[in-house]
Amino acid sequence: MSPSPCPCPRPRLFWLWLWLLTLATIVLAVSGSRESQLRIGKAINIFLRYGYLGISMRVIPYNDSAESERWIFKEPTRNIYKNMSALAQSHEDDTPGIFHGDFHMEFCENRRQLFQAYFRDFTIEHLDKPWEAFTGGWFPHNAAKKLGINTSFIEGDYSYVLVRVVRFRETGKLNTEIPINQPLEPDVRARFQQFQVGNLTSAVRFMESIGTHYVNSYTTGNSLYQVFVYSRKNYKMLKDRVKSKGLNALSKIDLYNYFAPWFAEHLGQIRSASANATVERWARRKLQFEYFVVKYVTLLKLHGNSTLLRSLDSLLDNDAILQLDLKALNVVFREDPQKESWFHEVLDNNMKLWELNMPLNHPSR
Repeated sequence: MSPSPCPCPRPRLFWLWLWLLTLATIVLAVSGSRESQLRIGKAINIFLRYGYLGISMRVIPYNDSAESERWIFKEPTRNIYKNMSALAQSHEDDTPGIFHGDFHMEFCENRRQLFQAYFRDFTIEHLDKPWEAFTGGWFPHNAAKKLGINTSFIEGDYSYVLVRVVRFRETGKLNTEIPINQPLEPDVRARFQQFQVGNLTSAVRFMESIGTHYVNSYTTGNSLYQVFVYSRKNYKMLKDRVKSKGLNALSKIDLYNYFAPWFAEHLGQIRSASANATVERWARRKLQFEYFVVKYVTLLKLHGNSTLLRSLDSLLDNDAILQLDLKALNVVFREDPQKESWFHEVLDNNMKLWELNMPLNHPSR
């Protein structure tokens, strides 16, 4: 999206927004007017947990304590349009004996690129760096724990390779653009009519009560991932080799050598996106590699191994969000271009404010 012609509000206004939106959280909790469902067309307020969205969306392990309740999505949502089922489609990939997934690796020069790589398939309209909606509140020890590596390898001068095996289960998306005459829910229509161009409070109240974005598409399932940490020198050597030969040209011996403890500075733990302890125990047992007296666990043992992938298929359940596309609620205001422009301006400016004020962007970090 192109930047708003209006200058971005000064950072001191951030704290006013923080107070207003904290108040909104309390109001929503008391009113009970929202529910938590990952469904196409549902609206959410991205500001309620900006920087910490992993608390309410199962995308990466958030704590090590066992949870009695299985969940994927806890973010408060609400319907904005009627009859959305006719515009959306969803399907499940559950054919037995077939691994509906993907094995890939991403090369990351630094930790910011590592965060970006993990959240590559998450997009939030008006955010230049959507991954920061999940990672902006992370401190080094939090990030290291979630990624399965030691804190020293997050704080030091290192590069990384993220290796991931993804198992897709359910996909949902809009089939077409929402028609301009699609009927709004009564409460949304009422808020639309109360919305005042040029009135900041009016825009804030709309975001508090209705939301900032809606779900345009999603994919759920689960994944296993492992972070390999390299010195700058060895990372460049590996990247140059892959760049000149191509990843598929690397032999099995090459893969084991470049991703072994004698070449990498550190091999991270194999983690499950949903923190599924059963899957992680399976990985530690089945993905162990032995070279003379050296034993280590590597996700690369799954590469090209159809037997292990089939075994893993039944373990990777529908427990995590793998892809999410959130579109701005500008769509609600299309019948009134002035209101649409004002909502766009306020949302765009304040998304930029939140990006600038998250701990991840502070010099001390």
